[in-house]
Amino acid sequence: MINKLGKHEDKEKYARFALRAYVESRKKTKWCPAPDCTCAVEFVSDVNYDVSCNCTFRFCWNCTEEAHRPVNCETVSKWILKNSAESENMNWILANSKPCPKCQRPIEKNQGCMHMTCTPPCKFEFCWLCLGSWVEHGERTGGFYACNRYESAKKEGVYDEAEARRERAKHSLERYMHYYERWASNQTSRQKAIADLQKAEKEQLAKLTDIYGIPETQLKFIIEAWSQIIECRRVLQWTYAYGYYLEDKVKSGFFEYLQGCYFCAFTEVVHNSEGEAESGLERLHQCAEKDLLAFLPFSKHDTTEDHPSPAEFGEFRVKLAGLTSITRNYFENLVRALEDGLEDVQCAGEAATSSKATNSKKAGAKGKAAKKQPSRSSSDHSDDTWPCERCTFLNPSSADACTACDKQRY
Repeated sequence: MINKLGKHEDKEKYARFALRAYVESRKKTKWCPAPDCTCAVEFVSDVNYDVSCNCTFRFCWNCTEEAHRPVNCETVSKWILKNSAESENMNWILANSKPCPKCQRPIEKNQGCMHMTCTPPCKFEFCWLCLGSWVEHGERTGGFYACNRYESAKKEGVYDEAEARRERAKHSLERYMHYYERWASNQTSRQKAIADLQKAEKEQLAKLTDIYGIPETQLKFIIEAWSQIIECRRVLQWTYAYGYYLEDKVKSGFFEYLQGCYFCAFTEVVHNSEGEAESGLERLHQCAEKDLLAFLPFSKHDTTEDHPSPAEFGEFRVKLAGLTSITRNYFENLVRALEDGLEDVQCAGEAATSSKATNSKKAGAKGKAAKKQPSRSSSDHSDDTWPCERCTFLNPSSADACTACDKQRY
């Protein structure tokens, strides 16, 4: 009836409504949540909720947020709410300011002097330390950079509760900022990698074809490398939300090693190093971004420069494809471990405790007759692990192949 009697605009409107009704009536189809995307996505996986639209946007089928493995939807919801809530603003105010004793507006100290003046119309002058009127201060109370009244009252415990509350707020804020800044940094790096992928597809593959005569279909290893970098950045981004809500200290220590940092109490940096995930991704990123430039012309119109030989490009291809495979395998194992709640960590800890107890009994039985063994450097790996020759990942002694790159041990 519509097709016979309706106007062209009415037919289009009817078709849109019919399509929308069809999509929304099916449990296995949803509209892509990406801005300006008009595609519908069908859910066919039975492994996880991550789905990908034709527009390249990946999202979680369950909560329709951006794809967030290995973090569950509940954690994502809490993290997004925390990032947008006023709670961290209040923590910052509590940690970095004090209320004016007269009007109670928060005042931030921006210089070393303890003489504070509230903003108009209040203009009350007071001491930053004891919050007393500045009229009662001077050389006799310690001058502009100290306060004898505060020190005396502090010894008597007058400010204990307020200072403790301020320290707790400061600690909470520093911990949150540590995770949030790295979460946001990986998000930015992923967006940059997406732009680099598009540049490779539109420009670099054609240039390499002109230089080396290789069809673009045989240069897809570069696209695969960039796609893997984008996926790894996404995983790393959400591991920081995972770590923020991880309360188990044993699991937290192992998680931070896998992720890339060692921290003590989240305030004092004890050791910063690129962990297994971070270092593997950086090697791949370096190869795809920097090493590839050696095979491309420095300028669009320069055709006289000397390029590396086809043999060297072949070596680069093997290297980049190998790093892509290694990084993919490691991150898949990382995601699987985090989704399982790092269950193996507790088992490994119990096994290590049992092993130590057994070794202690054996050592006690041998007594002084035991021959002294040469000491081993702390940098060497223990007997419980062995390093992979290809990717240097430390594997448990029971493993016959590397869990990161699948290389056989012997």
